[in-house]
Order: sequence, then structure tokens, then C-alpha cells
Amino acid sequence: MKVLVIGSGGREHTLAWKISKSREVDKIYTAPGNAGIEEVSETVSIDANDIGGLVEFAGDKGIDLTVVGPEAPLVDGIADRFIAEGLRIFGFTGSGARLEGSKVWAKAFMERYGIPTGAFSVFDDPSAALCHIEKSGPPYVLKADGLAAGKGVIICQDEKEAGIAVNKIMEKKDFGDAGKRIVIEEYLEGQEISIMAVFDGKDYRLFVPSQDHKRAYDGDEGPNTGGMGAYAPVPVYTEQIRERTIKEIIEPTFRGIRKEGIKGAGILYFGLICTGDGPKVLEYNCRFGDPETQVVLPLYDGDIFEVLFEAANGNLSSVDFKNSSDAAVCVVLASGGYPVSYRKGYEIKGIDRAREEGCLVFHAGTKYDNDRIVTSGGRVLGITAVSKTLEESIRKAYRGVDLISFNDSFSRRDIALKGV
Repeated sequence: MKVLVIGSGGREHTLAWKISKSREVDKIYTAPGNAGIEEVSETVSIDANDIGGLVEFAGDKGIDLTVVGPEAPLVDGIADRFIAEGLRIFGFTGSGARLEGSKVWAKAFMERYGIPTGAFSVFDDPSAALCHIEKSGPPYVLKADGLAAGKGVIICQDEKEAGIAVNKIMEKKDFGDAGKRIVIEEYLEGQEISIMAVFDGKDYRLFVPSQDHKRAYDGDEGPNTGGMGAYAPVPVYTEQIRERTIKEIIEPTFRGIRKEGIKGAGILYFGLICTGDGPKVLEYNCRFGDPETQVVLPLYDGDIFEVLFEAANGNLSSVDFKNSSDAAVCVVLASGGYPVSYRKGYEIKGIDRAREEGCLVFHAGTKYDNDRIVTSGGRVLGITAVSKTLEESIRKAYRGVDLISFNDSFSRRDIALKGV
């Protein structure tokens, strides 16, 4: 079987690595890939958003399954194009990707199907948004309607800060067209949990729950990022919370998807928060999370290609789906200045030493430069450790982090401590 993975980050490296372990797979291509992905896949210089080029490549190469990593091509309808050409793809069609592509549409979907979430209001006029802020109390949660690379949520502690955020999103257009409309929603207290479900159009299976760390610095301080690390499983996700989540959130969501006539197979990511009133939805994503994938897939105890292939065939029930009982921790090594501005081109050293300590090193923002691996993005590497206990996984992951170096690197030093 031939597989095409679309994307260039740590999530796509993890996918290619896990798919490469399948006995059914003879060849993996990744477009466009990165320096680490080249170890398990042939990289192809086609941008992840070049839908026409990807369709043509998949057809020419006789690709048996295409797996889409990032959200933007899904929102732009890549799955619709592939399906129209008779090409098998794992990823929601554009109608399903709206659950991530529009916060407004997603909140209305939750309202229609009685799915617990925070109270919200929608604005397309900055003045109206500011009036709402004046009448309500802090803290305020402001969300750009469209895609913003995981950085479109701003939590503000006072009215002045919220006014600055409205200006940033709607008038300065820091997130482009994604900020034409905003959602201002109720601030919810509790621990966040990420649940990823693989869906085949009628049936679903759940991966191990994980927890992301969105803020840049220790203690959940600093600006939001694409994610500074993750761990799994999450002790706060008790059996009682699990049962409520399935009954009140997951089942109603998939019933709603079927009722809406949403087509395609893909990953639905539930961004949850465990409040005093029970679990509630913060957001949906229409793809594998990043960096959550770097801990969830190492804990999947089976052939991930079989899962994705059979899901794309609408036959997920044929798969013996099993998660490991181990624990995994991923710590992101980032470039100084991320998520705002940072320099690129620094040589990375010590990756092999971290692997010798038993760590998995997933590349995100890397490339080759004259046979050297250098930095090419804000989130550079995800160092993942798997052990029997969460405590040992934390120690092991940080041993790996400390063996890797590049100029101006930084990482959070408190990843997974909420879980112990």
C-alpha cells in the first residue's frame, strides 16, 4: 500500500512514523514534510494547501490512502476534491471541517444539539463587542471565528485588556479574515482535556485522553501558542467524567454530525474542560491535535494504518482498537521569541543522544541545510517519552530535552505536573 501524509509538523512526523510500522504499507510520501520525516518517508515539495497539486500527485502515484494533518486544507475542501476524483482520503469534507473552521458555526451546532458549552455571543461589529464587554464582567474569552493556527483565543482579565484584544482581532486584523467575526464567551474554570475520536461516518473509537499546555511559559503564563507539550492519560478524567462525556457530549455530537449530513471519515477532536458542573466543550477540531498526537499515537497499541484505512472505507467496526495502559509525555523545544518573532537557521545538536536515552524525537520546525539539521519554525522538536508511569515519563522526557541544544531554545519545565 502507498500512503500520502499531508503536512510538515510534529503531528505529521508522528503519523508517518506510526504508519511506517504497518506491515501493509510499502511506501510513504509526505508533502511537504521536514528533516525528521525524511527518516521514515519520502518528502515531496508540494505545499499542504496546494490541493490541485496534491490531487494530481496522489492520482499519478496510485496512492491508496491520503492522510491530512493540518486543518487549513480540510476547511478548504481537500477531502471533497479527492473524493470527487475517486481517491481514498482520511479527513472530513469541508462541511465537517466547519466545526473547526468557524467558531460561530460550531457554537450554533452545540446549541442545536444540546451539547454543554459556555454561554456565548457573536459579533461582527467592534463597537457592539465593546458594548457587550462593558456590560459583562471579567475574565473575558474572545475567539476569532476562523482559523488562527491555534492562537485565536485570547483570555482577558479586565475590560481594558479585552478592548485591546477586540482591536487586535477585528480592526488590526492580526488573524486576517479569521477575525471578521468574534465569539465572546463565558470563562469556564477547570482542567482542560483533549479527546480525539476516529470516525468513519457512522461509528467511532476513542484514543487515550490527553492534556495540552497552550501557554508559552511555566505556570500557564504568557501568550497562547500552538502547544508547548502534552501528556496522556489524564488522571482527572475519571470513569465518572468519561461516562458523562460520552453520554452528554460525544454521542450527541456524532448524532448531530449524522443528522447534518456531514460526510467523510476523520478525526474529531473534543477540546473539553472539566468544570464543577461537569465536562463542557471549549472547541472542536477536525484533525489530530498537535502536540497531543505525539503522546496519543505512541500509546495506540495497534496498526494505525489499518484504523485510518478502514475508517476511510466506512468499516471501522472491523478493527480491533486498543490503547496501551502506559503513560506518555511530550515536551516541545521552541525557538526563543515564539510565538511572536524568532530567528531560524540554528543548527540542532543532540537528537541522537536523546534517542539513545529511549526518547522519541518528533520534528516540527526543522530542515536540512548542507547536511545539518537546522531550525525552521517556532516549535522545533517534540521530545516524547513512554513509560509505565507518568512520573517516569516526565523524568525521561526531560533527560532527552536536556541532551538537545540549539541557540536560543526554550521549553516549559512543568509539562504533565498537573497529572502527578
